[in-house]
Amino acid sequence: MRSEVPCAATGRSVLPRYLRVSTRFVLATICAVAFAFTFAVLVIALFGQKVGNGCDFIIYWATGQQLAHHSNPYDQVALAQMEQSTGLQLKTAYYMRNPPWTLPLVLPFGHIGLRSGVMIWSLLVFFALAISVYLLWKICGRPRSRRYLIGCTFAPALLCLIYRQTSLFVLLGFVLFLYLHRSRPFFAGMSLWLCLLKPHLFLPFGVVFLAWVVVTRNYRVVAGALTALGASVGITFIVDPLAWAQYSHMLHTSGIEMDFNPCLSFLLCRSITPHRTWIQYIPTALSCAWALGYFWTRRDRWDWMKHGSLLMLVGVLTAPYCWIYDQVLAIPGLMRVASNIASRDLVLLLAALSALVEASLIGGIWVHSALLRWNYWTAPAWLAWYLIASASESRNLRARGPGVSESLRNKEQVAEILKAG
Repeated sequence: MRSEVPCAATGRSVLPRYLRVSTRFVLATICAVAFAFTFAVLVIALFGQKVGNGCDFIIYWATGQQLAHHSNPYDQVALAQMEQSTGLQLKTAYYMRNPPWTLPLVLPFGHIGLRSGVMIWSLLVFFALAISVYLLWKICGRPRSRRYLIGCTFAPALLCLIYRQTSLFVLLGFVLFLYLHRSRPFFAGMSLWLCLLKPHLFLPFGVVFLAWVVVTRNYRVVAGALTALGASVGITFIVDPLAWAQYSHMLHTSGIEMDFNPCLSFLLCRSITPHRTWIQYIPTALSCAWALGYFWTRRDRWDWMKHGSLLMLVGVLTAPYCWIYDQVLAIPGLMRVASNIASRDLVLLLAALSALVEASLIGGIWVHSALLRWNYWTAPAWLAWYLIASASESRNLRARGPGVSESLRNKEQVAEILKAG
């Protein structure tokens, strides 16, 4: 059997034909099995007798119940009683750690039962992922390949579906900003409210965002963000005027700042001194300084999809605290590069890295301690893959000639004009 000749200009794989076919089959199998497993878990959770100990929605529901009854949404005793009544096994109360301006998100669930609430919430997080991947597919130029399935079956995203994590709402906010910031800047700014569900993940992004606004004078984006934030703060104040004081008291008395968190910043803090949590912010501060320099040298050609994706990968890696669920913010960058690179080997490598995590789920051996171990290496792995694949993409463009990049830019500009129209 004749082998393919390596050719970056044509984008052909260096693998023989039978290996290319096998690669596609393996990739499709990984995606199909992982998605089918996640869908089965969701169905069992929705229609089973118990919501499940791993469902984070129980915490959101209990917080919403407190709000609906005009009680302290951070009351340790009340939260513990409600959470234990659902079958959640815990030694102390679990809190909704998101800032108080996010309380309006869970307020409606204080007026409905747990079973109805978990079904609605599960559908919301599912559609958040589906819409995010669909919009990213459009931003990437509607590629004909099926590589967008990487976004649908990315291991952290599947975990968010299983545990009903708010990280998929954060992803949706970021993707909406990428999709709307040129054509609908005000609504792009409003979408950033979803990103503020977990603002600690967006510190490098926030620094660059402010610098970008000043350079481009795109103040409509800021107006949209302030409008959404002001509305949520106002609703929170109406429902619970003491929410900020109660939140501050919870932070200072619950001891959650000392809770184990499997990320590099936490490891740095523990290795130096466990009682000085400000050390966790050193990697974040360094990444913010890097991000500002990275933007400034590219301010005349800044592309939020291309450059902003790298910001998010670095932001997740250096966040003061981060769980594997939050790594869904890597999806835009991974999908963009996976859609453009010629190397199918690199795409298979990404699928294999994700499959290592998914295998734990499919094999039924997923336990809390395993979750912690995975979290250490996955964020660096996504960033490393992105850098390697981006370098491959750049080499491919250079090999195809200097006119290719200009042609791609022209196509992107035409697409943006059509979208705006």
